[in-house]
Amino acid sequence: QVQLVESGGGLVQAGGSLRLSCVASGSTFRLGDMGWYRQAPGFERELVATISREGRTNYADSVKGRFTISRDNTENTVYLQMNSLKPGDAAVYYCNVDYQDYRDMPGPNGYRYHELWGQGTLVTVSS
Repeated sequence: QVQLVESGGGLVQAGGSLRLSCVASGSTFRLGDMGWYRQAPGFERELVATISREGRTNYADSVKGRFTISRDNTENTVYLQMNSLKPGDAAVYYCNVDYQDYRDMPGPNGYRYHELWGQGTLVTVSS
């Protein structure tokens, strides 16, 4: 069974930086796409950035040039480096991963993907 543990949230002044981490643990799994989403009070959860296992990245327009997503496949970890933070970036940030569980019975296309969300880490940006 795969578990996600997020860390790195906190309070920062506008213009500051934070680095979020999300570690996947368990056994018999292989990670696929990983990503970060965020949800501010009164708003829907939105995509921040994603990264494929091969390193292809995708960013929301609002964070391009300020945030960088990266991953370490050997450590089953995804990071989000957030620079030049704005009050509008304040939200609960959630890690999201797709993974294959080798305990499943493989189908004709291999092992199916499961989706998993982290518990969320709060980012607060003061103006």
